[in-house]
Amino acid sequence: MIHVTGDWDLAEECAQDAFTKALERWPRDGIPTSPAAWLKTTARNRALDQLRRAAVGAAKLREVAMPVLADESNEDNDRGESGIADDRLRLMFTCCHPALPIDARVALTLRTLAGLTTAEIARAFLVPDETMAKRLVRAKHKIRDAAIPYRVPPAHQLPERTVAVLAVLYALFNEGYSASAGADLVRQGLCAEAIRLARLLAELMPDEPEALGLLALMILHHARSAARIDTAGDLMTLEDQDRALWNTTAIGEACTILEAAVRLGRPGPYQVMAAIAACHASAPTPAATDWAEIAVLYERLSQMVPTPVVALNRAVAVAMADGPAAGLRLVEQLEQSNALCGYYLLPATRADLLRRLGRSGQAAAAYRRALQLAPTDAERRYLTRRLAETSAKVPVDKRVPGLGLVAGTVAGSGRKARD
Repeated sequence: MIHVTGDWDLAEECAQDAFTKALERWPRDGIPTSPAAWLKTTARNRALDQLRRAAVGAAKLREVAMPVLADESNEDNDRGESGIADDRLRLMFTCCHPALPIDARVALTLRTLAGLTTAEIARAFLVPDETMAKRLVRAKHKIRDAAIPYRVPPAHQLPERTVAVLAVLYALFNEGYSASAGADLVRQGLCAEAIRLARLLAELMPDEPEALGLLALMILHHARSAARIDTAGDLMTLEDQDRALWNTTAIGEACTILEAAVRLGRPGPYQVMAAIAACHASAPTPAATDWAEIAVLYERLSQMVPTPVVALNRAVAVAMADGPAAGLRLVEQLEQSNALCGYYLLPATRADLLRRLGRSGQAAAAYRRALQLAPTDAERRYLTRRLAETSAKVPVDKRVPGLGLVAGTVAGSGRKARD
């Protein structure tokens, strides 16, 4: 519909209208022989009515009135030319049009095809909801005003869109792995769908190391999912997780995939993040974690992706490798830059470092600040427990270094990250 109308908002409206009519009529009349053709015909007729009322030119009306059968034929050709059999993945490549800035491509695709809300996308990009809403509107207007042609790209055009598609899948997984808001920390359905699509992409592009790296990263983190929440629904941080619950088969598969990516000899940020996740997944105990290696990997990642979220994760790794004072210095530099203002993991990290340094009063103040900003119930309960322990001056176990929420995060390329 975007391809036909040239107007993103009109296309969305007409598609939603078609689905609404299907919910009303199919239970009564039965599911049609070709549901897709029925939906497209209904949406197209709605667009025709809208455009006619808007007195759009005759040429546009003729384009909208083209027979659905012709569209079906074009769709089959597009599927064959792209080499992508999966509908959703094919549409993701379609939405990630190179005429748009990459952030706009990712945001529009997440909104339209992944079902994320504007607020969830805003939190993924660490911007206010209003800012993201304006970005989405501007991107839609550019599509309309510049008459950007939206259709499934042929196979030779896929590489120029791959970076954006990888970012979409990673953001989709991140929202599932650590929900932006609400009662549930993990949204298993989103994680499973992101991994499914990443597998398809890796099969489609077996020589693209970053596709393999992203798949390995997702599998490594998802392998710990059974241990991340206890029976009461409370968050279990990396240092407290029962590692017997980790899926060792999945971890082994991910490490094999990562090795295949590395052999291709083109390193990238997803491969580095997967290597960090592999360090955590291969440690039999928290104390056995190779934090020195993780700190080196984060330094390399920060050179590839110089964003404040990566810098925060690097500060955690440095704190674990070289002591909390070293990490605190890096955190304070981030605070002075105001780059993560409003991001709850910054004060949460500061609080944990101060707690380990025995500065209970300052740690409690930082925990209170993090509590004000924490987005989910599980994270708020965790921070509340930490605040209570700090206020009661419960001794820190020096034998098992840990930074709670932040250690072992999905270190996003400039976007949100949590354990």
